[in-house]
This record gives sequence, structure tokens and C-alpha cells, in this order.
Amino acid sequence: MAQAKVRMPINAFFGDDELEVSFPGNWDVRECRMAGHDRPALSDEQMRQALANPIGSPRLRERARGAQKVCILFDDIPKPTPVDRIAPFVLEELHAGAVKDEQIRFVCAPGTHRPLTIYPEMAAKIGKAILERYTVYNHTIWENTVFVGTTSRGTPIHVNREFHSCDLRIGIGCVIPHSRAGFGGGGKLVVPGVSGIETIAHHHRAEHENASRGNVDGNTFRLDIEEGARLAGLHFKADAVLNNRRQVVGLFAGDFVAEHRAAVGLARQVYPTPMLKDADVVVTNSYPDESQPYRGIWCVARSLKEGGDVVLVAHSKVGQNLHQLGSRFGSDYGGRGFRHRPGAVYPGLEKAARILFLSPEMSKYERDGFGPQDKLVWCKDWAQVLAELAARHGVGTKVAVYPYATIQLPA
Repeated sequence: MAQAKVRMPINAFFGDDELEVSFPGNWDVRECRMAGHDRPALSDEQMRQALANPIGSPRLRERARGAQKVCILFDDIPKPTPVDRIAPFVLEELHAGAVKDEQIRFVCAPGTHRPLTIYPEMAAKIGKAILERYTVYNHTIWENTVFVGTTSRGTPIHVNREFHSCDLRIGIGCVIPHSRAGFGGGGKLVVPGVSGIETIAHHHRAEHENASRGNVDGNTFRLDIEEGARLAGLHFKADAVLNNRRQVVGLFAGDFVAEHRAAVGLARQVYPTPMLKDADVVVTNSYPDESQPYRGIWCVARSLKEGGDVVLVAHSKVGQNLHQLGSRFGSDYGGRGFRHRPGAVYPGLEKAARILFLSPEMSKYERDGFGPQDKLVWCKDWAQVLAELAARHGVGTKVAVYPYATIQLPA
């Protein structure tokens, strides 16, 4: 009997290769692709044109004239931005504005995530050529920040000292769906990207309106971010919209609010995905944010039948993300945003009878974060997953596969 097969991308930044998953031929398997699946990547000339025609801002080479110290922020490994693809065009603009190499520094903006290792993570993110030619720093939320003011919603803004010391401040990021900010990108590279713990804790604890995945209209979580980034003095931002292979299909540059809204317009065309309802099995692949698979479980509540099985695919080369605000650091305590919920199922997975977590490597600490162990089954390869599914499901099993769920939106 012929098998139903689906190929899913895995190993973001460390190969960006594929995993083929198969199902019995008498199962009803649907691959739920987003509208922008395989959308063609921008050419070099199209990237240059995007920077040559900024939105709501003078051209970067014009802003650069007379600048003495330039800081370029970039996001960390959990974010799928191919910074190594975008940064060379930003540097072209800076050099055209007479800025020299020694005047430029890069700062990784991980927010409450851990700092990146120089090799292999920094090299994978921004490329060895940039890493070897320019000074690159990690940000820490714990010290070396400067207070620049308080937002109208009461968030104290403490930002990275190196970033603050520069007279031209630039960011490189991407616009992908976010559970509270609507979409990533824009000023989020500053708040929380290079903010201090006081800023991040206040901003995340505050009550916010209209803070949901895919929504920026009247979203006070995002508006607070943007007010904070304005206080911090982010001058210019470049944001990418991506396809299913982490390629840049749209690049927007200029004022960080104006370019962000333009990027959101394209994101709302690229990421929407038709949903399959009442599936017996939902397979959600966390590529390209494989160290944060919880960002890909939004589809479970919309797609899974009550009592069905969920397969979480997470081929992270760097393990599961450490979130210094919300992670657990002891048996019953953690960061300032940690909520101790012993035995609880991860929000969004309540409908599942079982959670099959497919990851070649996974510590007990990481497994504990996704629910009670009698509900969670750790599988190291697809053969184990398929054996578990076949033991419970038979002919006509309805399967929904979301091949890169962390960047998909419901249509």
C-alpha cells in the first residue's frame, strides 16, 4: 500500500534541510501550507532597491553622513531572520555615507533569551565574514543599561549602553506572527531586544488590549513597544518577510513604525493558512523557530478533534530556548514572569490525549515543560512517532500537517 508523505524543513541556520514523514496510504493526510509557500526570494538588486527607497525616513546613506558611531542591532537564533543576507546591503549604504569599518559595531538583541555563542551561533546568524570584520557584542538584560524615560503606560525604558552611546542606531529583523505583539519586527528589536530586566518585566506583566497573534490594530502591547523604542532612539530599521525556506520575499526599510506596517501588509498575504478542522492527528513543525516549539501550537486548538493526538516536531540544534523572564530555574521557582503550574498541560494543548514530542535530543528539564509525563511521549525519530500513532489510529485517520507552524497564520 502506497504511503502518504510530507517533506518538512528542519534545522534552521544549521543546514535548513528536510525531514520526510510518512503515513499509511489509507489515512487522510493534508499538508496545510501558507499562501506564500515557495514564494520567490528577492534578488540582490531588489534588496538594494528596498534600502534605496525607505519608508518614512531619509535614505540610510544620507542619515549616515557625519555619524561617528554606528550600532546595528540584530535578532537572535530563535528568530528566523537571515541577517547574513540583509546586513551586507545595510553596510553598503553605511559605507556610501562615508562610515568606516571601525565606526560600526553589531549588537545581538536577544531580549530575555540567552546570549549567543560566538561560534557556531553568531557565525550562523550574521555570517563569518561580518563576524571577522566588525566588532559584535551580546546584550545582557542584567547590567550595562541606560535609563531613557518612561512610556505613557508606565514602562521604564532601560536600553543597552553600547546602543545608546551611538549617534546612528539601526536594526535588522523580520516580521513573523507573534502571540501578543501581533507580529514581530519593528521596535520589538529594542523592547525587549536590548532592554533591561526592569523594562521587560513591567512590559510583560502589564494588562494589554487587543494583544493577539496577527493583530497590530489597537494592540497596546505593541504600542508600548513602539513608544519605548522611540524613547530609545531607534533611527532606522530593515525588516524581512520570509517564505517557508527562510528566504527574504519582502524587505522593508525606514522609520521602524512605518516600515513595519508596510511589512505587515505583505505578511498578511504570505503567512495565512487554510485550517483543517476536527483532525484526529495534528503535526505541527516548529521550524524556523525550533527552539521555541510552543510558538507553533496555536493551530492545535483550531484543528484538533477533542481527544486527538498532537505531534510536536522540534529539530533544534541548540536545544529548547532559555527564557530568562519565564523559565524555571529550580524545582518551583524561576524568572520574574515564571508561573508554577505543576502537572499542567502547556496552554493550547488541552484537547490532546497525547503529546508526541519529536526531537532527536531532549533533556528531562525540557520535557517537563510541556505537561505531565503520562501525557507526553518523547520520540527520537519519525519511526517511533508513526508506531505510536498506528497503535491508536486506523483507516481513514484524518491528519493535518502544519509544516512551518511558527510562522503560519489561520486564513
